Amino acid sequence: MPIDPNDIEEEQIHFANVITTFQQYASYALNANNRRRKDFYTLPKADQELLASLGYKDKLIEADKAIVANAEFLNQIVANPEIFGHDVDLGDEDEQEDNEDHGHAHSHSHGEHGHSHGHSHSHGSHAHGSHDHGHGHSHSYDTPGASSSTTESIGKKRRYKPTEFDMDKLRSTIKQFVRDWSEEGKAERDVCYEPMKKALLEHFSDIPQEERGNFRVLVPGAGLGRLAWDIANLGFACQGNEFSHYMLLASFFILNRTSDINQYTIYPYVHSFSNVRDKEGALRAVKFPDVNPSSLPSGSNFSLVAGDFEEIYGTLDHDEDEPQAGEWDAVLTCFFIDTAKNIVNYLRIIHRILSPGGVWINLGPLLWHFENNSSNDPSVELNLDEVKELARKIGFEISNETTIDTTYTNNSQSMLGYVYHTAFWTAKKIV
Repeated sequence: MPIDPNDIEEEQIHFANVITTFQQYASYALNANNRRRKDFYTLPKADQELLASLGYKDKLIEADKAIVANAEFLNQIVANPEIFGHDVDLGDEDEQEDNEDHGHAHSHSHGEHGHSHGHSHSHGSHAHGSHDHGHGHSHSYDTPGASSSTTESIGKKRRYKPTEFDMDKLRSTIKQFVRDWSEEGKAERDVCYEPMKKALLEHFSDIPQEERGNFRVLVPGAGLGRLAWDIANLGFACQGNEFSHYMLLASFFILNRTSDINQYTIYPYVHSFSNVRDKEGALRAVKFPDVNPSSLPSGSNFSLVAGDFEEIYGTLDHDEDEPQAGEWDAVLTCFFIDTAKNIVNYLRIIHRILSPGGVWINLGPLLWHFENNSSNDPSVELNLDEVKELARKIGFEISNETTIDTTYTNNSQSMLGYVYHTAFWTAKKIV
């Protein structure tokens, strides 16, 4: 199918806007913290003195330092955006945007919708391409057809002013580093990933470990890539798929620009002072990664594909040089299936790309991302019983069902935590 030049230009613009959001994080977050200062100085003098005696002014200074540290890390991530095959022009670099006032959050035309309560399944652009890599090799994310000619007009526009919606996506990405790659995130991560890995190993229990590399596992909605990395570390040939440029930029950095355990430090909870028991609850540092991403065994087959799940894996066989039908031995979906606009098509694709007897392992809630959207996208919202019955009608035999309670990018020291009663199952392709 030929690539529409308008889609390419839209892709370039969106990618440049994401880069700008990373770069504008410091000014945006510092302005937000400075508003606390302004509010402080509107109080009566006696109240100011009381709060100062509690260390409130010092806390704001510490928050500034934490934000600057976060910004330094985020700037490393977007230092070389050309790795994505884009010729990035961010507009007038000398133009200083005032981030003091921002409008309400809004949805992008790319269909970006996040889970509320801090659980965000980010959606970004439609870039896609695959680069397999083994031990010690980089992986990149390309946009077919991307060229400098498509972006000549981008630089002539005003520098993009990130919205609160954009910054919320970025803050969610920061917390994803904790969930996927830190020791602090291990407890939350294990609740979700360990049952999935256990079910995968049980399904292939008759396969010697040295032969696991012959079996292909797909992880759509891979986020920052830890589950897919873990599966590759078990010896399977594993491919992750992700749609969000926020996640793709971050995952590329952590997987390809990291050489040591606990190499980086961020302050993921500095953006909110609500429901905090003590100063550490908001201002503590988190180091990561807890493993060296470059430590996969030699010869590991691990890849990431950037792009829309339905576009990449849902095309008909005759539209692809390498058809996906029957090519995957397992598909693992973690907090993913509710990103569907049409859940029927999601499950149909999963069924079609699995080999005969292949396994689909699922864990997640049903917080339908496009419900009541403002972008005129269609949305079909089923309850859990309907989803399982649909899976059976499509050709799955569901077993190993259970409910797993878990948080998602939760601040373990917060006074508030949302718990998802997620559905877990193993489903075998039978027809």
